[in-house]
Amino acid sequence: MKVNRFLLLVLLISVKSFGADSSNYVFKYSKVISIPDLTFLDDIYTGLDILEQMDFEPLKGKKIAILSNHTAINRNGRHLLDLLKATKDIKVSFLLALEHGVWGIDDKRSKMIGRDQIDPVHGAPIIDLFNTYLYPPHWVMEEIDLILVDFQDTGSRYSTNIAIMSKVFESASNHKVPILLLDRPNPIRGDIVDGPIPRTEFQSFESYHLLPIRHGLTIGEMALMINEMGWTKDSKRVELSILPLSNWNRDMWFNNTRLPWRNPNPYITDENNLLAFSGMDLFRGTNMNLGFGTKKPYMIVGAPWLVTSFLLEKLNDQGLTGVEFKEVKYRPIGSGDYLRVPKYDGQSCSGIEVVVKDRDQFKPLSTATTLMLLIQRLHPREFQWEEGDYIDKLFGTKDLRIVAAQKKPPDHLPALWAKDIYEFNDFRQSYLIYK
Repeated sequence: MKVNRFLLLVLLISVKSFGADSSNYVFKYSKVISIPDLTFLDDIYTGLDILEQMDFEPLKGKKIAILSNHTAINRNGRHLLDLLKATKDIKVSFLLALEHGVWGIDDKRSKMIGRDQIDPVHGAPIIDLFNTYLYPPHWVMEEIDLILVDFQDTGSRYSTNIAIMSKVFESASNHKVPILLLDRPNPIRGDIVDGPIPRTEFQSFESYHLLPIRHGLTIGEMALMINEMGWTKDSKRVELSILPLSNWNRDMWFNNTRLPWRNPNPYITDENNLLAFSGMDLFRGTNMNLGFGTKKPYMIVGAPWLVTSFLLEKLNDQGLTGVEFKEVKYRPIGSGDYLRVPKYDGQSCSGIEVVVKDRDQFKPLSTATTLMLLIQRLHPREFQWEEGDYIDKLFGTKDLRIVAAQKKPPDHLPALWAKDIYEFNDFRQSYLIYK
């Protein structure tokens, strides 16, 4: 490892110019920073790993704000904020917090922040961009020279982190503050696209941009697309530089990268339920319990009134690949750590457990929508959609509710989003940093 690190450092010495365009990727408003070809090494390097080997040179002499969370770690598991603490001539002025905070619930430092919202590592104020502010305040933007962005995305558009990042882009554009984004892998592969593109009337913080549910993009590619297309308020663009990954291939699952795992949110605890999340999160638009309050969130769907024996028989007739189903009995119990009271808290529930047998064959969206439509058909009185047609905001269109109302077979639904997949896959080619 020491030899590899020395070779990497020697190669990166030549990458001195912050914002130098890659000869392969030239865009109007954004830059992909050139890095050496490291294919002779076996390891995958994130944008943070590359920046670390550059001795954080692009940050030196600057006052910076960091949009990040607990997933911003290098390949050895050290957090970005700890790495910067050991680096001279970098002033971390503010931390911009995403939905689940800067450190996550498992890091003891999250309990050291206190009422004043001061980071215990750098003494920097924490600006909560999910619960408190929609945009970074002007007094933050006027004090900084650069915004550094680094967090692990889920690979599904339900995440509010992308909407928050877009709001930061708007503020950065208004105040002419440049952004440096450190890229990370799409953890559920970058060569698979699935699900509908949201119609404009259903866009929300969880369907903020015109992306399919499973978009197949890295966070850097999403940022590039957003900035080049002007997908922010008043089509504002920002001075965006992206420090790309090295040696990542689009057909890689997260474990193939051999990078350390951090739960991207409190309910995603392993790679299987991360994959299931891209389909099963749609159940938040219903009155079903989604495994919250158990050790298997996103892998169980249930309710006190659910009759599972006939449902299981119907599920097994659908020909869904890469997955098996089991009947389960469980009792969801809420936890103070998770800020979300589970549906049917403390009640005995009957449910179906989703068991992923082959992730290459498993189709989370088709599986989740099939399960949902069958439950709705077997329990038309008990099953309910959440108020305000929340399911349409999660799904992106009203097709799911329409198919349910018309009692069409579950396999009718994927055909409705097939055109979206085809058109988006063609559209995204211009923004793929990794071919």
